[in-house]
Amino acid sequence: MPPSDSPPRVLCFGEILWDFLPEGLFAGGAPFNVAYHLKQHGADARLVSAVGRDLLGEELLRRLRSWDMDTDLITRHSGLPTGYVRAILGESGDARYEITPSVAWDQIFMNEDVTRAAQGARALVFGSLAQRSPFNRTVLNRLFAVLPERDQAWRVFDVNLRAPHDDLELVRALAPRATMLKLNAEEAARLRGESSEKPGEEEAHARALANTTGCPIICVTAGARGAGLLREGRWLWEPGRPVDVIDTVGAGDAFLAALLVHLLGGQSSDAESLARACRTGEWVASQRGATPAYPKV
Repeated sequence: MPPSDSPPRVLCFGEILWDFLPEGLFAGGAPFNVAYHLKQHGADARLVSAVGRDLLGEELLRRLRSWDMDTDLITRHSGLPTGYVRAILGESGDARYEITPSVAWDQIFMNEDVTRAAQGARALVFGSLAQRSPFNRTVLNRLFAVLPERDQAWRVFDVNLRAPHDDLELVRALAPRATMLKLNAEEAARLRGESSEKPGEEEAHARALANTTGCPIICVTAGARGAGLLREGRWLWEPGRPVDVIDTVGAGDAFLAALLVHLLGGQSSDAESLARACRTGEWVASQRGATPAYPKV
C-alpha cells in the first residue's frame, strides 16, 4: 500500500465495556483499546460498537469524548445493558476475564453513518469475541460487503480466545477473509491443534496458518519474548525488551495499533513497524490499565 499524507481511517468493530480491576473501573474491550491507541498514533480511528442507555454507557461515552475520540458510530441500546468484564490479575500481571453475557455490544447496529465510514476506510479491525453473537456476525458480513477492495482496505482479524467464547472453528472460518491475522503464540498453537505453545515455534505456526487460511500477513505475539511477522513468505522476529510489568491489560491491543498504523502509513519497513509495535506494547505493560496517557511530544 503506497504512503499517504492523510491519517488512515480505521474502523474497529466489536466490544466496548468496563474492565473491573482491583484498582478500579477502566474503559476496555479489545476493539476500543485498539481504537484508543490508533488515535494516539494519529489515525482517524472510529469505534463501531454499542452501549446501553444506562449510567455505565453514558460514562463510557463521556470518557471517549474527553479523549477526543469519535463516538458517532456507537449506538445506544435500549434493550441491553452496557457490558463489563471482571479482570483478575495473577502474580505476574497476567489477566483472566469473567465476561458478562447478553449485553449491548452483542447487538451492534449498522446504520447509514457506519456504511459511509466503512466506504472510506483503509482498514477494519475486528475481533473474535464480538462474533459470539450471530447478530454481530451478520453485521460483520455487511461491513465486508461495503468496504473498498481488499488491496485498498485491510481486514485485520484480532484473535482473542476468551473461554467460554473461544470457538476455534469460527476463527478458522473468519481467518481466510482477513488481510492480516494477529494472535498470540498460545492461540496460534491451539489453532494448530496443540495443547500448549512452545517457545521457538512461532514461525512454524505462522507459516502453517498462512498455508491453511491463505491470509497474506500473519502476526504472532509472544509476550516478553517478542513478536513475529510473516509477510509474502518473509519471517521477521523482534525480540522483547525487559520492562517492569504492572499489568498486561491492553498491551497486545496497543501493539496491534502501532503495527497497523506504521504498516498502513507506508513510511516504515516491516521490520521497523514490528519493532515500534513491540516497544509500544512493552510501554503499555509498564503502565496501569489498557489506556494510559501517552507522553506529550
